[in-house]
Amino acid sequence: MYYKTGEKPGKGTYKCTRDGQIVVLDDNTDTLPPCPKCNNTTYTKI
Repeated sequence: MYYKTGEKPGKGTYKCTRDGQIVVLDDNTDTLPPCPKCNNTTYTKI
């Protein structure tokens, strides 16, 4: 399943589908940001 920037998918660790950058959301209300490395907007949960 893929998650996009702006979604609130819940706590967890997400990996950018383009460069593998890891983003961690600490709260269920956190919003996925664009990838800090490449500005990609699609992630998978790991």
